[in-house]
Amino acid sequence: MTTQFEPVVGLQELIAEGQAVGIVADGAIWVEGIVYMPDTHSLRWSDIPNNRIMQHFLATDTTSIYRSDVEFTNGRTLDRDGSVVQCSHGHRRIERDRDGVITPIVESWNGVPFNAPNDVIVAADGSIWFTDPPYGIIFAREGHPGNREYGDHFVFRHDQVTGETRPVIMDVEEPNGLAFSPDGTVLYVADSSGIPQDDDVVLRGRGNNHIRAYDVFEGRCKNGRIFASVAPGVPDGIRVDLHGNVWSSAADGVHVFSAAGEQLGMIPIPEVVANLCFGGEDGTDLFIAATTSIYRIRTTTTDANQHPRA
Repeated sequence: MTTQFEPVVGLQELIAEGQAVGIVADGAIWVEGIVYMPDTHSLRWSDIPNNRIMQHFLATDTTSIYRSDVEFTNGRTLDRDGSVVQCSHGHRRIERDRDGVITPIVESWNGVPFNAPNDVIVAADGSIWFTDPPYGIIFAREGHPGNREYGDHFVFRHDQVTGETRPVIMDVEEPNGLAFSPDGTVLYVADSSGIPQDDDVVLRGRGNNHIRAYDVFEGRCKNGRIFASVAPGVPDGIRVDLHGNVWSSAADGVHVFSAAGEQLGMIPIPEVVANLCFGGEDGTDLFIAATTSIYRIRTTTTDANQHPRA
């Protein structure tokens, strides 16, 4: 089903003429962590407050509960072997789902638990990069009450060969979504510290709503700078296409920026967007996780960070 909510603004070269936004699935409270799985031509995402993982098979247009009581999983991605790497708010860790068997990958740093790992990507060298804001320990519907054991919110890199885990970015108030440039030399990190706060939550930061960019060299990040601001709302999940454009979630849809930080246009969505991913048979479908539903629109590009199988 396709539903034209509002015309796409700009993006003439990235969205084919006449394409409309369609609804793939609905009925959630807060959808997050969407990933496309090419082996089964399916989508998988989290409905965090309902503490469940959903799956949709595109060939049959059917949606079902993949797993329940999942300890409030959030962001996920595919590793090079096709297994799912995902963030667990409840377990405060990064874990692997291989055919329904869950195993921990990394659970602590410097002897203390993480806050609540939020989003995760796998670099071309096989290392796992993830963000660690506090949402799963301060918002009851997203996890369990807890403390910031190391006292901050970092971006971490986990080396799957050596087992080393270390912070690579320490100057983002609340790092959320992240994605690499096509050549892997730039890392983009969303700072969602401007998210609305409950009255009983201590002020967490300066309240940013921007995406930062970092130069990457031999697994290290330098030269951090503001790449683009996102409004209304805050940037959450982000993706980079093969042209280097950055696709960001926002309160009113998906905002698209060139590699130079110029806003190219936006895709209006009638709900707050949390995350997004490219997929489909040729990789050009953009799937959008927005509050209660999964939306889809066909583009003319693909994800820059899709890796061939090892």
